[in-house]
Amino acid sequence: MKGGIRQLKESDFPELLRQIPDPPERLFIEGPVPSSKSKLLCVVGSRHYSPYGKDVCERLISGLSGYNVTIVSGLAIGMDSIAHRAAISARLDTLAIPGSGLDPSVLYPASHRALARQIVERGGTLLSEFEPNTPAAPFTFPQRNRIMAGISHATLVIEATLKSGTLITARLATDYNRDVLTVPHPIYSKTSRGPHMLLRLGATLIEKSEDILEALHIDLKKSSSLKRSLLSEDERKVIDALYHPLERDVLVKILGMPAREVNVLLTAMEIKGLIAERLGEIHIL
Repeated sequence: MKGGIRQLKESDFPELLRQIPDPPERLFIEGPVPSSKSKLLCVVGSRHYSPYGKDVCERLISGLSGYNVTIVSGLAIGMDSIAHRAAISARLDTLAIPGSGLDPSVLYPASHRALARQIVERGGTLLSEFEPNTPAAPFTFPQRNRIMAGISHATLVIEATLKSGTLITARLATDYNRDVLTVPHPIYSKTSRGPHMLLRLGATLIEKSEDILEALHIDLKKSSSLKRSLLSEDERKVIDALYHPLERDVLVKILGMPAREVNVLLTAMEIKGLIAERLGEIHIL
């Protein structure tokens, strides 16, 4: 994985993003380009989230652990940051698309610059169509929302008022012929009004993680092909970290173990037929 911010070649733009009527002219990225084999789920919601909304977001994303799903959100205060952190906890890839350039001096919001760094360190990605030194401005957020909706296979709305950027993203997803998913809420909550309006308009009702997998056309795993009970504790840590292929040095950093110990461990696991190194990345077999 190349380090630092770089500009993507147009030929490397994610296919879904190239299909929208108003694709970006440029894209800047830090971290890997999202895999074409992964299903991208945009998760959005209210800045002023409720305990219920936070719990729903964390539970739904946790239930996607082990599946080839990338969580997309906007790095914003509120539900966006909950979604990114839940993805990291579930060992899923996460893609953050801020309403600013990617240079740390302007990355918005400033309070989430540490989160952005954590996303990249865990193998995730930062993406923006704005020049790296572009500060956030009122016009940058609607532009950013179309990238979030356009790059994703589906958009999941957790909480939203009737006048919110969250609903703008949902509308854009509909315009781009992408699925909109949402969850039911208590009727007395202001942030229930957006999801309930979407349900009336035909959004897919989500009650559990399996509903999301079905919407993304992902087959449920019937059983694990790996007998975890036969693995040592360190081997389980390696398998848990390799929810997608990683370079050796990235894996060493995630495990938090001395490099020499990790190298010995990986050699033993490769001999057992548990993992393999291909093109500079460690894969689960």
